[in-house]
Amino acid sequence: MKKILLLTLVVNAFAAVAQNAPYWQQAVDYKMEVSMDVEHFQYNGKQELIYTNNSSDTLKKVYYHLYNNAFQPGSEMAERADHIVDADGRMVRKTKLDGVEVKVNRIQQLQANEIGYLKVSNFKQDGIAAKAKTIGTILEVVLAKPILPHSKTMFTLDFDGQVPLQIRRSGRNNAEGVALSMSQWYPKIAEFDFEGWHADPYIAREFHGVWGNFDVKITIDKDYVLGGSGYLQKPNKIGHGYQDAGVEVQYPKRTKKLTWHFIAPKVHDFTWAADKEYLHDVVKGPNNVDLHFLYKNNPKIIDNWKKLQPLMVKVMDFYNKNIGNYPYKQYSFIQGGDGGMEYAMCTLILGNGTLEGIFGTATHELGHSWFQHILASNESKHPWMDEGFTTYVEDLAVNEVLGKNAKNPFEGNYKAYYSLVNSGKEQPQTTHGDRYDFNRSYSISSYVKGSIFLSQLGYVIGQDKLAETLKRYYYDFKFKHPTPNDIKRTAERVSGAELDWYLTDWTETTNTIDYGIKAVTENGVNTVVSLERIGRMPMPIDIQVEYTDGTVETFYIPLRMMYFEKSNPNPAIKRTVLNDWPWANPKYDLTIPKAKSSIKKITIDPSGLMADVKAENNSYEVK
Repeated sequence: MKKILLLTLVVNAFAAVAQNAPYWQQAVDYKMEVSMDVEHFQYNGKQELIYTNNSSDTLKKVYYHLYNNAFQPGSEMAERADHIVDADGRMVRKTKLDGVEVKVNRIQQLQANEIGYLKVSNFKQDGIAAKAKTIGTILEVVLAKPILPHSKTMFTLDFDGQVPLQIRRSGRNNAEGVALSMSQWYPKIAEFDFEGWHADPYIAREFHGVWGNFDVKITIDKDYVLGGSGYLQKPNKIGHGYQDAGVEVQYPKRTKKLTWHFIAPKVHDFTWAADKEYLHDVVKGPNNVDLHFLYKNNPKIIDNWKKLQPLMVKVMDFYNKNIGNYPYKQYSFIQGGDGGMEYAMCTLILGNGTLEGIFGTATHELGHSWFQHILASNESKHPWMDEGFTTYVEDLAVNEVLGKNAKNPFEGNYKAYYSLVNSGKEQPQTTHGDRYDFNRSYSISSYVKGSIFLSQLGYVIGQDKLAETLKRYYYDFKFKHPTPNDIKRTAERVSGAELDWYLTDWTETTNTIDYGIKAVTENGVNTVVSLERIGRMPMPIDIQVEYTDGTVETFYIPLRMMYFEKSNPNPAIKRTVLNDWPWANPKYDLTIPKAKSSIKKITIDPSGLMADVKAENNSYEVK
């Protein structure tokens, strides 16, 4: 018995230490030199990486991502596209064979000169060879010597790559003719944090990276114009005719090349794009930030890209004011890729569409500079934190910048969420981004339900507290790796409400919200409104009552487990705060001190911000 007691005390002591351990994160410093063969879409380079182990673990292995290897027949990405029912249209296309519609997996069809690859050789740790093994899109390295806690080591390696045909995110010769969209192009060390290694194979979706500094030199034919992450050195200009943008080098066969030198401080990724026909504009954004626009010299799109520029100045200003100031001095909107994707200090977006379409994509991707490239959550494990939060601020920005003045700019998100619930194909938001059964389920859960996490939080704690929460979240967690608990705890600190129930039910289950007005009856001179909770997820309840004389008043029912009372969202309207509603009781009677005949309409949640899955039982109206 004494041994068991002693063991229990030791375990509890270790648990207490773990819970109170100070925050830490790893750090990296990359130096890379790469030479591009544009004729064969191949490149080779050298990488020097100083790795700082700020953890209390002794590391005997490290892992690198080799994303290019996904674009090969038989890869996990290719197999996934073959077997998921609603495959991504960029990967699997429909065609007719002998009059029969069939699906063609583009990755499985790639030839040797069309695939992507990334090969690592000559791996050394502090000058000593280490054992490196490639496993699909992951490089596993058994170190020459362990990395002790709070120490540094240097890794050096050589790499050879081939740019795949443009299929998903990175690639060559995309649908709009952009030559090189160079994302996920280099050996990238995997994240190690309090959960351990995040060496996820590249199957379909998102990324996670280590905070650090990048010093990158790219040597390429002088006719190409480059844009991307970081700051271009000597001079701070990018574009045609700038022969001093890089160091001119004479190569065999009299081919002239330029070396473009970029430095990107305090980021967790590095991306670039190149094309011979890029036009390049620079406009000043808020806080003297240079906004770069690189787009094809296509007369059909130039006007749209010119009109886009002042709009993005306004969007950045909106994000600065509502989240926090963008911390870098440049951001680049670059035509390229296969849709829209966020990267450090830049985005690759398709650019041949309508102005409204390009503006929407650019607004979303710029929003990711806050939610993922400054607040670097693990978007593989928690895609709703970056995609959802970005969708939320995007909808707010579009509503304001375009002057739409919608009462509820998130209305479409709620409709999409309800359609997912009704489909029966919803999975909890704790599902890893790669392991959703359907692409549609992933998209709605991440982009839409993730956005509703915030818009509904405004209903729960008040719009003023939500706005304060976003700013506090940014201030406390910028340049870190926040988790779902961090946004919840920030909202609790700001509001004083207890919100564990909210995070649990909304993100860890598929519990739904469904409240209803079961009956409206008279009790002498009073009216009794019988409410019921039908869904599993609890909520505080706002009730609006409209009377036959044209007056309106509201009633607020706090949720007991919140231990909180929200401020009146409409101070001009009289509000009565009622007794709280405990979750264990599915029924609640509200007494209105007026005759039933004086009531015109009763509505649960007139704001529409509570995601009640059955709107038909939310109101009572005298016709």
